[in-house]
Amino acid sequence: MTDIAMIRAAAGRLDGHARRTPLLSSPFLDEIAGRRVFVKAECLQHTGSFKFRGAWSAVSAMEDDERTKGVIAFSSGNHAQGVALAAREHGAPAVIIMPEDAPRMKIENTRALGAEVVLYDRATEDRDEIGDRLSKERGLTLIKPFDEPLVVAGQGTTGLEIAEQAKAEGIDNADVIVCCGGGGLISGIALALDDTAPGLRARPAEPEGFDDVRRSLASGGIERNNSAFGSICDAILTPAPGKITFPIMQRLCGPGLVVTDDECLKAMALAFARLKIVLEPGGAAALAAALFHPDEIEGESVICVATGGNVDTKMFLSALTKFGPSQ
Repeated sequence: MTDIAMIRAAAGRLDGHARRTPLLSSPFLDEIAGRRVFVKAECLQHTGSFKFRGAWSAVSAMEDDERTKGVIAFSSGNHAQGVALAAREHGAPAVIIMPEDAPRMKIENTRALGAEVVLYDRATEDRDEIGDRLSKERGLTLIKPFDEPLVVAGQGTTGLEIAEQAKAEGIDNADVIVCCGGGGLISGIALALDDTAPGLRARPAEPEGFDDVRRSLASGGIERNNSAFGSICDAILTPAPGKITFPIMQRLCGPGLVVTDDECLKAMALAFARLKIVLEPGGAAALAAALFHPDEIEGESVICVATGGNVDTKMFLSALTKFGPSQ
């Protein structure tokens, strides 16, 4: 099980390799939300998302002979790219299992980073089964996207940075909203905040119709989504919370928040106009919650984690066309 010692160890291995991403703000966003809004821009991390942290944490902790055989991962794109880059930098072969409907840019970027990409159908095939089978056939080490202690530890380094940056801004009590799929990032952040900044409370943000974490936290047991697709927030569509991550979220996280696809598109347009950053729909869910669901948030300040910016041009233009400042 991941703990603060593992997160600090991961921070040591990531030192000099991961970027320390900025905490951004804009008075225009503050006005919309009715409180101070700070955005942790993990979209500026290597490969365009926080996933590089967990991937590097896992690959860097492997034994040399394990790494030589190679790694395998499944992902709609962000974990894929993080693992592909971490593996390449360590001289390890990588096989990545990706859904056929993943954004084309994510598939192409993963291949460009040197990984072998295996595509599957979300509706008819089980990525876990494919991953287990290929792992055994080729002797590859599976790096799960969220239900893996070393991955959670790497993602938790985001929380260590948030604690330091919040302190510098004079924030000692606030909700920290995190775009949430299986819970690897929010679990790591929650563990880090619990140790270093207990006045900061992690809360998940999910797309409407795919709020398995919110429902699980409310019911006290793991709830599943009814569908594997149907939202533009591909980066955070998962079947259910992880077996490793859910107990952490249950112990340390506040209630979940739910946003619509249109709210994510609008948050993307506002992030571009006011913060000059590019977000993908799933990476904008936390900001959308802060901006458009202010009555569900407590405190004078809110911190949002902008988890990724790997968006296809067509999708990004759709956000700007529909919700840009000129509209």
